[in-house]
Amino acid sequence: MIENDLPAEAITDARTFTDDAALHGLLARLRRTDPLPRVESGTTIPFWLVTRHADLTAIELDASRFINAPRQAVLPLAYEAHTRREGQGYQSFMRNLVAMDGSEHRVFRAISQSRFLPKALNTIRLDIERLAAEFVDRMAGKGGSCDFAGEIAMWYPLRVIMTILGVPPQDEALMLRLTQQQLSSQDPEFAGAADDAGATTGMAAMKRMFDYFQPIIADRRINPRDDIATVIATATIDDAYLEERDVFGYFVILATAGHDTTSYSLAGGMLALLQNPDQLEKLRADPALIPSAVDEIIRWSTPVRHFCRTAVEDCQIAGKAIKKDDVLLLSYPSANRDETVFEDPFAFRIDRKPNRHLAFGTGPHLCLGQHLAKMELGSFLREFLARIDHIELVGTPRFTEATFVSGVKELPVRYRFKQPTDQAA
Repeated sequence: MIENDLPAEAITDARTFTDDAALHGLLARLRRTDPLPRVESGTTIPFWLVTRHADLTAIELDASRFINAPRQAVLPLAYEAHTRREGQGYQSFMRNLVAMDGSEHRVFRAISQSRFLPKALNTIRLDIERLAAEFVDRMAGKGGSCDFAGEIAMWYPLRVIMTILGVPPQDEALMLRLTQQQLSSQDPEFAGAADDAGATTGMAAMKRMFDYFQPIIADRRINPRDDIATVIATATIDDAYLEERDVFGYFVILATAGHDTTSYSLAGGMLALLQNPDQLEKLRADPALIPSAVDEIIRWSTPVRHFCRTAVEDCQIAGKAIKKDDVLLLSYPSANRDETVFEDPFAFRIDRKPNRHLAFGTGPHLCLGQHLAKMELGSFLREFLARIDHIELVGTPRFTEATFVSGVKELPVRYRFKQPTDQAA
């Protein structure tokens, strides 16, 4: 990895995340020279940038001293100003698990946690495998070339999670657009217009999603089914339904992070396999490596670029004096290339073991959907490897311009399917 002279403040510039070499060159230099810099860019609130695997892990595990409230991400000052003008901003009608701490977080997480464990997910494994086959079929219908990111990777995990939430296929395009406007609104191609009240793109999208899910929540309370949507809609605490903003927050976290991150992992993983053909051939020769390949794909892609923690007391980290109420930005791409943890971290190795990546976080906020994401990626890879004879990159990949959740958004490929006799063999 070639280091560069980008300033630490570049981490607040969405364009930095469109160039993997520039991003990782900056982070590699910081890990070596100043692993916890104070960033004051003038475009966001000041924060401490946490670049090392050990520091990030320690902060996430010490959830009593470093809390998730009041902010999940470092956002532009214009957004911060808008939420101040609006009082609580989006929190007035939406609150999700990521923003909760302590016993409250444990209680709310427990509502759905069992549904996302491997044993429970095995009940929908066949459905996910069927959807994986459907999207490889979609590749077959493209005539031998497609934008893998925009036409396949963005839609397959979306179909999985929308099926779980009871969203019909004809509304999936709307859900994808609203997700992108919330999580990646810095990208001009994903941003939409502000609403009539002048709300930011993300705020307007969230309000529209709120209106969309209200009838689904009401329906599940009247007509319960054996699905996650019903579990959340009918959950009670102290014999009362959850507050409206808490139910909606649950739906939003599933409807957005529940697919967007897996989509970027799938697209980023495909790019990594194309750029490392020896690894693709190794995987093709030994499909038993798919589970470890999935973990390496997730480490390599790391679609969640950061989350924030706020210190509740004065302390020291990496020799720096952290004050009460200081904000720490946890850089997952940096932790997942930490030279002290990963042997040859800038090499893509499908058989990497151990693989102590932090793409799902750790501690009490360990990603609820990690097993579902791995199942989706594994199912797609199995179907893809069984049917595709050859695939190659035929253009320049493009990355989403966003500092929070981002990855490969355009991946032009050309491919050839196996003949029926080859598949039978």
